[in-house]
Amino acid sequence: MTVHDVINPATEESVRTIDLVGVEETDEAVARAVEVGPTWRSMAPAERGRLLRRFSEVVDEHLEELALLEVENAGHTIGNARWEAGNVRDVLAYYSAAPERLFGQQIPVAGGIDLTFKEPLGVVSIIVPWNFPMPIAGWGFAPALAAGNTVVLKPAELTPLTAIRLGELALEAGVPEGVFTVLPGKGSVVGERFVTHPDVRKVCFTGSTAVGQGIMRKAADQLKRVTLELGGKSANIIFDDADLDTAAAAAPMSFLDNAGQDCCARTRILVQRSVFDDFMERFEAGIKDVRVGAPGDDTTQMGPLISAGQRDRVRAFVEDSEADVDVAFRGSAPEGAGYWYPPTVVLPGSTTDPVWQEEIFGPVVAVLPFDDEADAVRLANDTAYGLSGSIWTRDVGRAIRVSRAVEAGNLSVNSHSSVRYSTPFGGYKASGIGRELGPDALDAFTEVKNVFISTDN
Repeated sequence: MTVHDVINPATEESVRTIDLVGVEETDEAVARAVEVGPTWRSMAPAERGRLLRRFSEVVDEHLEELALLEVENAGHTIGNARWEAGNVRDVLAYYSAAPERLFGQQIPVAGGIDLTFKEPLGVVSIIVPWNFPMPIAGWGFAPALAAGNTVVLKPAELTPLTAIRLGELALEAGVPEGVFTVLPGKGSVVGERFVTHPDVRKVCFTGSTAVGQGIMRKAADQLKRVTLELGGKSANIIFDDADLDTAAAAAPMSFLDNAGQDCCARTRILVQRSVFDDFMERFEAGIKDVRVGAPGDDTTQMGPLISAGQRDRVRAFVEDSEADVDVAFRGSAPEGAGYWYPPTVVLPGSTTDPVWQEEIFGPVVAVLPFDDEADAVRLANDTAYGLSGSIWTRDVGRAIRVSRAVEAGNLSVNSHSSVRYSTPFGGYKASGIGRELGPDALDAFTEVKNVFISTDN
C-alpha cells in the first residue's frame, strides 16, 4: 500500500498523509459489495429510505466539519464549502423518498397482464473529480443506493478527505458495511479496476473528456454501463436589450466560482456589438471588486487553484508566447505561498484560438462581440462542448428561441444557475453521456424488467 500527502492549495502545506489502496483492496471491496448486494436490494423500500434519511441527518450534524475539511483540502471558499456539504445532505434527503417511488408500469396487452419493474444493476462505481469532491460524490451514490445498488467510490487523489469522511458517516447512520465503500487511490489503479472488474456493472465518471473517452472504450469490452459528465466551454450570451448592470455584475462569478475550476463555468462571453463597450466597462469594475484570498475568510469570493500544475496550465493559455492573446484587464490575487492566479479577461484574436476553444479550468474568460441572434447562436455552438450556458435578454421569445438553438444540456436565462438536485444535469456533444440528478436519475441505475402474466389459463 502506498501513501499520499494531501496538500492545502492555499498554503502548500501537507494536511494529512493517507494510504492509497491497490488492486487487491479494490477487488476485496467489490467482493464485499457483491456479497451484501442481495440483502440491500431486498430491504423493504421504506427501510432503505429511512437509512438514507438518517444518512442525510448525520451529514447535517457534521456540515461545518465537512466544510472546513473541504476548505483545507480543496481550497474552496468557506461559503462554497458550506453549500457543498449542504448539497450532499439535500441530495440524500431528496433520494431517500425514491425507494418507495421506484414505479414500474402496467401495460395493456391481450391475454394477460404486463408489468415492468426497475431492478438495480448490482455494484456501481463512482469516480469523483477534485473540483467538487462532495457534491459530485453525492450525485452518484445517493440515487445509486436508493435504487438498491451497492457502491464503490474513488475520490480524486488530490481531494480525498471529505469522501473518506462521508464513508464513515454512512456507517454511523446505519448503512450496512460493504454497501457504500470509499477507496482512495490512483485513477490508473483503482479507477482502472472499476472499469475492468467484471462484477462492477456501471461506471459514473466526472472529469476530462479525454479520460472519459478512454473509460468508454474500455467499458465497451464488457458492455458496462457508463454515465460521463465531462468538459465544458459554456457561453454567456448578452443581448443589447439585457439589463447590462445586472448581467455585468453577475458575469465575474459565472467563471470565477471555485477559481474557474468548474465544468459549467461561463468562460466565453458573447456580447452584442452595440453594447460591447458599455458591458466591458461595467464588467471591469466587477472584476476589480472580486475578493481573492484566504478560503476560510467569510468575505472571500475566490480561492486558489488546486495545484501548481493546474496553475501552470492556466498560465500557459494566457502568458506563453504562443498564446498571442490580448489581456483586457485583470483582478488581483495574493502573493507568496499558495496556487494563486488572478481573475483574467482576454480578447482572443479569433474563434480558433485555444483560449476560446479549449477548457482552461481556471479564472480566465474570453470575450467577443456578436452581431445578431443568428451570429450569437453560431458562436455559442462553435465548440466541441455543450454543458451549460446563460442568455441575458428581456425578450421572452428570444430567450426561448436561443435556448432551443444553443446545443447545451443546462441553460439559464437572466441568471447563471445550472445545477439543482431536483432537475436533470448533463451535457451535449463532448460534455458527456447521460444525466444526473432530478426525478429520473434512478433510471441510470436500474434495468427495466418486463413480466407478462397470462390470464388464459
